[in-house]
Amino acid sequence: MPIYGSASIAEGGPRATVRVPATSANLGPGFDSLGLALDLWDEVTAETTSGTAVTVEVEGEGAGTVPDDERHLVAATMLRTFAHLDLAPPGLRLKCRNAIPHARGLGSSSAAIVAGIMLADALAGAGMTRSEKLVLADAIEGHPDNVAPCLLGGFTIAYSTGDGARAVRLDPSPRLHPWVYVPEHRGLTAVARAALPAKVPHADAVFNLSRSALLVAAVAHHPSRLFDATDDRLHQSYRAEGMPESTALLTRLRTAGVAAAISGAGPTVLALAVDDAGVPEAPPGFEASRLDVASGAVQVATSPNE
Repeated sequence: MPIYGSASIAEGGPRATVRVPATSANLGPGFDSLGLALDLWDEVTAETTSGTAVTVEVEGEGAGTVPDDERHLVAATMLRTFAHLDLAPPGLRLKCRNAIPHARGLGSSSAAIVAGIMLADALAGAGMTRSEKLVLADAIEGHPDNVAPCLLGGFTIAYSTGDGARAVRLDPSPRLHPWVYVPEHRGLTAVARAALPAKVPHADAVFNLSRSALLVAAVAHHPSRLFDATDDRLHQSYRAEGMPESTALLTRLRTAGVAAAISGAGPTVLALAVDDAGVPEAPPGFEASRLDVASGAVQVATSPNE
């Protein structure tokens, strides 16, 4: 349980609304480092209430399956953020309108964490910097590759320091057009991470270093190099047995010359088309959608709590 300071937030303060984008991380070789914000959004509104109860209403993804109290990830993150700010919050009422698929490798948990931090900061009027928010989001999520593009938008390079996570944002080439192949079935990040070996061959590490460096250049300036740049030897092959349908689709796309990778921990597959190049149709059990890169990142609006 969070430990709060003596200061508190008055009930009946402003209502805050946040919009947070989906993200795709890893992008092939950039394991736990590279991420892309996508134009698919969750919207959450929060307001303070009397007492200490937390209630959550969910529309869209997760409705009827996620917790509707303080265990909900947005609410839990808000409580942790208030504790970080040394504030004791009053009760909270949240309304979530979710479009980001859950447990598909599109950053739904990172979006919830970023939303919670942004909402708590807005309600408290704390004025946290984006760097402070990134450090806290990484501490909650455990790795910064999804929370960074969710906060900053565009294409991000995230890394960790002794003082917490840091990230650099780049604008992708306008010639780059992401597609996502979202499966009906779900995946679990913990299961995907458990499939990874403790050690990898030195040659594979060098391979991924070169491809990750190339991917930064390809996304920003040289999209013609995206196919080579999205190749990977560090994680996708080890996770293949746990997502055979996604692995088969990935193989099919790359055989067709499409720059493709498993999105995050999967099982969604990301394809990066160039200009007006088409991509293969989705196989049974998958739905393909073209999404713009989200450049606005997180957007927060406050209004009187009437």
